[in-house]
Amino acid sequence: MVWTLRPQLADMVERMIKGAYQQSILPVEERELARMRIAQLNDCVACSGFRAPSVLEAGVAAELYENVADYPTYPGYTPRQRLAIEYAERFATDHASIADAFMDRMRELFTDAEILDLTLCVAVFLGLGRTLTVLGIDQSCAIDV
Repeated sequence: MVWTLRPQLADMVERMIKGAYQQSILPVEERELARMRIAQLNDCVACSGFRAPSVLEAGVAAELYENVADYPTYPGYTPRQRLAIEYAERFATDHASIADAFMDRMRELFTDAEILDLTLCVAVFLGLGRTLTVLGIDQSCAIDV
């Protein structure tokens, strides 16, 4: 595994991933929808197919992931879920579009602590997803979260 080349940094990566999965205050479905949108935008095979044991144990249904790309019009998502996906998409593709008006929309549904949580989770998913893709590590996630 590539992480053995830099064990000190592998520890950091593991802490980031575990932080996103084990210490997030967001409902697991919202976090997973944001993660999946990032996986789609990153074209990360490992990320798209990955389901953390903690997510499976929480009972997140496979159907949750089926309409992520169609989130603006898919009626099965809650307003918070839809906004979490949009935030992840903007963060990944046009972070400058996350201006005051958009943050006002976020604050209508999320607390400041939840916005920070979502931001850090999205940053982890985006950065590590792109890292896996660039390095050609696209078969599985080696960290059990």
